[in-house]
Amino acid sequence: MLRPKIPTMPLPTGIATPPAIEPTAVVQPTQHAPAPATASPVASPRTRVQLTPSALVALVCGGTAVVLVVGAVLVSLLLAVAVTAASVAVCAVVLRSLLASEVKRR
Repeated sequence: MLRPKIPTMPLPTGIATPPAIEPTAVVQPTQHAPAPATASPVASPRTRVQLTPSALVALVCGGTAVVLVVGAVLVSLLLAVAVTAASVAVCAVVLRSLLASEVKRR
């Protein structure tokens, strides 16, 4: 019941062809080299992301919202630290006053 299920590796869905490797010829400096054959451009397997103006506006608005939220969280944490430090300082002053008055009474 509590055993983890290990996923199986799915089979490839397409035919994968290895990239074509063209042999290169070693040319001696005294020989005239023939003009190199132009290689056909190979399509990149990566897809390019094209941003439309509306997607760019959404991206900027999303980034701005993230910056504002993170800024608000950081400011609230700083405020919490400042309030805690002030309350500890007040407690220290009160304790010092109580201890000083106790010493004067004796």
